[in-house]
Amino acid sequence: MNLIGQQLPEFKVQAYHQGDFKEVTRSDLDGKWSILFFYPADFTFVCPTELADLADNYAEFQKIGAEIYSVSTDSQYVHKAWADASETIKKIQYPMLEDRAGVLSKSLGIFVEESGVALRGTFIVNPEGKIVAYEIHDLGIGRNAEELLRKVQAAQFVAEHGDQVCPAKWKPGAETLSPSLNLVGKI
Repeated sequence: MNLIGQQLPEFKVQAYHQGDFKEVTRSDLDGKWSILFFYPADFTFVCPTELADLADNYAEFQKIGAEIYSVSTDSQYVHKAWADASETIKKIQYPMLEDRAGVLSKSLGIFVEESGVALRGTFIVNPEGKIVAYEIHDLGIGRNAEELLRKVQAAQFVAEHGDQVCPAKWKPGAETLSPSLNLVGKI
């Protein structure tokens, strides 16, 4: 099932965010670039390295108008307990969403029934609520926040400049391509 261009499904979940609990709904993502960053579970091994990497780069995501939402099948209470127990997790400034029933992870095709956790799925959602990029990793493969930031920047560029595309390793300010018959076979 291809999710590119699909509308993010409606949802309503609880979150742990900056020392408090709050509700997050699908409409909270409207009007801004959003990243849903699924990970298997709190109090594990690869997950805190990924979440810390996002936390270390969070200001860069904020500068480009993108919000990060980490999501696991743990409850908001477990997210709080993890933040209380771990200096690494305590520094997180973005919302940590619960998906205890697996509603979000099932709707996006990344829920693992046998273990009740989500695969490492990353979904970039545009301000209109449509998925413009996503990737799914096996449980043991960590992700890179700088590459995710680059992908969001590329998605934003393409959304703003529909006649141009971003080649491999493109970063803001680098040359883009204007697809045309003249480029066929010349790259």
